[in-house]
Amino acid sequence: MSLLRPAVRAGMHRWREVIAAAGAALAGLWLIGLGGWLLVPVGAVVVAAALGWGLVALRRLRFARAVSAPGVVEVDEGQIGYFGPTFGGVVALDEIQEIRLTVFHGAGQWRLRTLDGQVLLIPVAAAGAERLYDAFAALPGADTARIAAALARGVTTLPLWQRPPAGAAGRPADHKLS
Repeated sequence: MSLLRPAVRAGMHRWREVIAAAGAALAGLWLIGLGGWLLVPVGAVVVAAALGWGLVALRRLRFARAVSAPGVVEVDEGQIGYFGPTFGGVVALDEIQEIRLTVFHGAGQWRLRTLDGQVLLIPVAAAGAERLYDAFAALPGADTARIAAALARGVTTLPLWQRPPAGAAGRPADHKLS
């Protein structure tokens, strides 16, 4: 028997990463409060890390939705997979050319287009869709704040991310030796 109502327990479970980051920040502040040449800098580092963790946790929380769409999203070893009742597929992160947020049959969908033109549609409310935040963050030049804001704002058909051209943003261009 739990002392917490199920709704409170569910809310705490949803916010668990933010709560843990706040706890880490409090531990860092406690270390700073103890004082000393060693504990103050260590506490400051813990607080800074906890604030960064909390920011990422809040953005990841904005990605989480109640599961109301069929199918399951998996992110594993550099690949995004969606397995639904009528369509699905797997796309390597290295092959993604563009990410859009669109409407398909009245529901929000992530539209991932690959370098060879194939498209994978992933419902925003599919089970495991919150894992896409970390996958999108791994893409070169991805602005996760912009992607999360577009998701919170609603549907847009503008590209939220596009792969930079070869040679841009510090990436070496592919050169073939003849």
